Amino acid sequence: MKQLLITTIAAALFGVGNTTRAQDDAPEPLKRHLYVAEPGIRNYTQYGGHGVIVFDIDDNYRFVKRIPTGGLTDAGKPLNVKGICGNAATGRLYVSTIRHLICIDLHTDKVLWERTYPLGCDRMSMSPDGRIIYQPSFEKDVWYVLDAASGDEITRVTPKSGAHNTVYGNDGREAYLAGLRSNILTVTETATHTVKKRIGPFSNRIRPFTVNGAQTLCFVNINGLLGFEVGDLVTGRKLHRVEVKGYKMGLVKRHGCPSHGIAMTPDEKELWVTDGHNESLHIFDAT
Repeated sequence: MKQLLITTIAAALFGVGNTTRAQDDAPEPLKRHLYVAEPGIRNYTQYGGHGVIVFDIDDNYRFVKRIPTGGLTDAGKPLNVKGICGNAATGRLYVSTIRHLICIDLHTDKVLWERTYPLGCDRMSMSPDGRIIYQPSFEKDVWYVLDAASGDEITRVTPKSGAHNTVYGNDGREAYLAGLRSNILTVTETATHTVKKRIGPFSNRIRPFTVNGAQTLCFVNINGLLGFEVGDLVTGRKLHRVEVKGYKMGLVKRHGCPSHGIAMTPDEKELWVTDGHNESLHIFDAT
């Protein structure tokens, strides 16, 4: 049996160590692996092929292996990947395409199941205990609330915002739902899977976003802004607008917004923001 430690971003990062050993044997050193689901740029396989690619973080991101996955069209062609998440306790990795949710056993690298949903799939997130997945439909009205073990639907949340991006809070009590047709961030109470509050409005429609570990602040990319805005998850108000200085906005190759990617470092001292036109990362002091 392997022991898995995980945090998730656009890809999934795992620490893997072998726990099945004789009592007097030294423990196997912990290994940290990066799991990347492809194709991640639409359905273009020229950038990374198809499947989940595994890299060794501690060996200069050396290629380790490729895990075969499904997620194919009726003609057998790979569909573009929308989301990825995983859990240490269950040893499961989940990959979504625009049609499918795929569950992989990381101890065997085998696909356990592949499910489709009537309204498609987008960028999901899961509870810290690995039991619940909030699976957005493909830019439709609803988020599916799923049993992570089986993929069965438990209920739905319906913000009618163009379901797209999802963050499950660190404490497991709240989930944060952003639609690409809304300037409001919806917060659900996960005990009942009902809408608890709404954050905003922000200055434009919300794109990628992140939430701090204390679940007091959100940092959101929005359409038409090279930079980000900050929301107060306690009061529901927008607090700040931060524009990148010294760089011009321009045409971008993907996604249609100047900044399409935002994340905090694990110590939450820095906030990293993408810049599609200038092909840059802008790093902000978040202390």
